[in-house]
Amino acid sequence: MSTIRLVHFFFRTLFQRLRSPFRSRVGMWDVATTPFRVLPTDLDVLRHMNNGVYLSLLDIGRLDLMLRSGMWAVLSAQGWYPVVVSETISFRRSLQLWQRFDIETRVLGFDEKAIYVEQRFTVAGEVYSQAFIRARFLKKSGGVVSVAELTELAGVAPDGRSLPSWVSEWGASAQLPPSKASAPSVWE
Repeated sequence: MSTIRLVHFFFRTLFQRLRSPFRSRVGMWDVATTPFRVLPTDLDVLRHMNNGVYLSLLDIGRLDLMLRSGMWAVLSAQGWYPVVVSETISFRRSLQLWQRFDIETRVLGFDEKAIYVEQRFTVAGEVYSQAFIRARFLKKSGGVVSVAELTELAGVAPDGRSLPSWVSEWGASAQLPPSKASAPSVWE
């Protein structure tokens, strides 16, 4: 990532961090809508939003959900922080310079190891791109936050939603070995 883009995302993240307390509150299980605009630093050589920018903006959308739901403060007080372990994104339409768009973010659910989040890039309510994220929470003191610990803080989905089976299968098939296990790069 270029220095210009890195600084750009620092300020976008800071702006969202400062703005979130003034926006409407949402529940952890609600859909959080975060507004954006395509900026010149978001573009690739084809003059539409770069595919890597989508993933960086998704981070800000998840941060907005956690801030507006109050979970960021709760997790921070515990010394816990999120990390993405898998993500997949599909593109339907390109986002162009100065175009306004929203990122819609919602928690899908948990499996025995991770939390799953669905996020959409929308323009006037129409889906332009859709992503699925598998994340874990780590402890600053060391170790992984268990799903039991997470659900104790966040609760279970109030609408009885369950994780779609294909999402569980994707999470399992995209998983790499644990960080302390050997993972040699061997091409077959």
